[in-house]
Amino acid sequence: MGDDWSVDELMCVCISRRIEDGDVVVQGLATPMVAAGYLLAKYTHAPNLIFASAIGQTICKDGAPLGLSTIEQLWLNKSINHFGFVNGVVDLMPSINPIEFFRPGQVDRNGNFNNIAIGTNYRVPRLKLPGVGGIPDVTCYLNGVYLYVPRHSRVTFVEHVDYVSGRGHTHERKRGQGPAYLISNLGEFDFYEGEMRLVSRHPGISEERILAKTGFPVGKRAPLATTEPPSATELKL
Repeated sequence: MGDDWSVDELMCVCISRRIEDGDVVVQGLATPMVAAGYLLAKYTHAPNLIFASAIGQTICKDGAPLGLSTIEQLWLNKSINHFGFVNGVVDLMPSINPIEFFRPGQVDRNGNFNNIAIGTNYRVPRLKLPGVGGIPDVTCYLNGVYLYVPRHSRVTFVEHVDYVSGRGHTHERKRGQGPAYLISNLGEFDFYEGEMRLVSRHPGISEERILAKTGFPVGKRAPLATTEPPSATELKL
């Protein structure tokens, strides 16, 4: 998009900027864009970042490398502690309230998202998605739920999701606020009063293009910002 950077690099930088020093961040399976954002945060402004992983349900002070052939060795050999899946989801995560980025197959204006299937016939869906893992559990109580969408389109941003695997903003919630933030290849969004709102458009992206690519009306924060491009240092790292 820019003269010296790509939209993928911009999204990684935006992910990094959401992290604060001392945060616990959860890394899912096969999420290199999120992992790169976490590593960038650790190498810049968050040296005390702690990583939690779905691989072995471990806690680690080191960031996992991006290569699939080496990631398990780091988590399983250098972890501070190991947890079973149930203990990790039920006991550990509610107490540490970590940040986790999820990539939805579909998402609606209230932040409900779908990683199950596209198409209302569950037995014969139009597209089978990877599945839910622990998403239905953790989105009921975590406040640090963030979303990322590398290809912003009406296929992903829909009026009604076909299935709810990740819970969004609802009136009856007592814990877990629903997603707090969403980054796509077109802009950055929050969920002001429980509805998705455009807060920043990426350089070179018009507001009209974002609205046209979204399958429901989107509010916007005034004044609307332009996403700050990656710095030379961020790109080098």
